[in-house]
Amino acid sequence: MSTLSTVDHIAVYPLDLEFQPGAVILAEKLGLNVLPYDCKAELRDRFELILEVTEKGLQIQPTGKGAPGATRVDFLSGSVAHRRQFGGGKGQMIAKAVGVKGAVKPTVLDATAGLGKDAFVLATLGCQVTMLERSPIIHALLQDGLQRARDDSDIGSIVQQMELHNANSIEWMQQHKNESGFQVVYLDPMFPHNDKSALVKKEMRAFRPVVGDDLDADQLLEAAIAIAENRVVVKRPRKAPFLAGRKPSLQFEGKSSRYDIYPLKKLEA
Repeated sequence: MSTLSTVDHIAVYPLDLEFQPGAVILAEKLGLNVLPYDCKAELRDRFELILEVTEKGLQIQPTGKGAPGATRVDFLSGSVAHRRQFGGGKGQMIAKAVGVKGAVKPTVLDATAGLGKDAFVLATLGCQVTMLERSPIIHALLQDGLQRARDDSDIGSIVQQMELHNANSIEWMQQHKNESGFQVVYLDPMFPHNDKSALVKKEMRAFRPVVGDDLDADQLLEAAIAIAENRVVVKRPRKAPFLAGRKPSLQFEGKSSRYDIYPLKKLEA
């Protein structure tokens, strides 16, 4: 069991005694503090974030006054499930941006996997998706969500099309650029913001302290262009500047976000 520290901003916490052994193993793997299941709230509040081990899966919980509820990767219910059932299928902007059309279901490298929502949508549309996530904590959340989804009769076959790696995306793409087979590289880097930004959803309150901003996003684009076979797709806030100052050849724009398309050659039908 790790020694508690007032410096570290995140700790692992089991919500019940039966989850304590798993919490210890997870904390050791991630190099984090682990709290006893029966610890008081005052002890948990010493940390900015709590990685909770629960019967419903792994989740991340901000602490302090006014903290939002916990966030976990859940492909079975909530907004992700609703999007799968009612999101518009191949008519969605992300489908058009990636190039899903007719029998064309490109292989996709999602180099900024995050909580896996866009990767799941693409897998739902029939794409094979390889996901890269450099944060070990976010990777653990995503891995937990994928494992729970694999056991579900409705979407188990969908998540089988999703492969996950814990890796620095730039380094990974540079190492695999001569052996990729990825028709599309998809990027959704974290966008620097101030306190007045619209990025105040509960997921962002838990997410951003763990991963920070993607300050190397310009280099990410260059690495993506080097490995993609057909196109690079960059999801951006609608008014955000282009990555690396490179103007895309095509755009799909919505109310709050847009997709910048950097085509290398046309997908074959």
